[in-house]
Amino acid sequence: MKNGIHFIAGLPRSGSTLLAALLRQNPALHADITSPVGSLVTGMLREVSQGNETALMIDDAQREALLRGVFENYYHAIHPTRTVFDTNCGWTTRLHLIDALHPNAKVICCVRHIPWIIDSIERLIRQNRWELSKLFNFEPGGTVYSRAEGLMSAAGLVGFALTALKQAMHSEQSDRLLLLPYDALTRDPERAMQAVYAFTGLPPFAHDFANVAFEASEFDARLGTPGLHDVRPKAEALERHTILPPDLWRHYENASVWRDPAFNIRGVPIV
Repeated sequence: MKNGIHFIAGLPRSGSTLLAALLRQNPALHADITSPVGSLVTGMLREVSQGNETALMIDDAQREALLRGVFENYYHAIHPTRTVFDTNCGWTTRLHLIDALHPNAKVICCVRHIPWIIDSIERLIRQNRWELSKLFNFEPGGTVYSRAEGLMSAAGLVGFALTALKQAMHSEQSDRLLLLPYDALTRDPERAMQAVYAFTGLPPFAHDFANVAFEASEFDARLGTPGLHDVRPKAEALERHTILPPDLWRHYENASVWRDPAFNIRGVPIV
């Protein structure tokens, strides 16, 4: 990648879209919602591994070149002039691969108190009265309890991202991570963005936090979840009460492990 690449990962509903919307204000940067690159890398790894009988004809140098080519070819029109921020919550499971392909890359992990993530997704589901969501396989039944359980399962939208983050925080590449809490990004966006630029080594940029623009309505419509990537015009914190029942909130209150210094034994920086 001629002008470098960094990654946005972490947890859903935790500010990754807002972060991308702010980064793309900078003409030297490219950022967006989840790109196909993560899935393309996974597919390529599957095809060049020994599960494919023709993998016998592919050596490690070719595998590396093919995987590098996924990034180069997808971003061929962008990286000659801009630094890329690619978004996918799965990148925290691929730090060893990132380390080999992009030695200077950093990973910004957006995080948020787990009960608030579940609350945010539940609000979306209730606001979308006329259509079922792909987030729950278009199932018409269920309650906030069953939806929370599905989200937090090992393969669930939140559960997978959380365990991937926990793995990354204790990996040999944990020094590539910066944790960016949602509250930090919304309550003091200027300080939060300064931390992102400092961590990635990119020149600082004067962002307009009162005029944030982002649009992904067609993508959200295909998921049956309008508003999933909506960003308010101003980066600010809004106080509100949760719609989760108290027992459900308490059940997941201790899941936000990065808040516990005893868990963060590698000292991953947190904004």
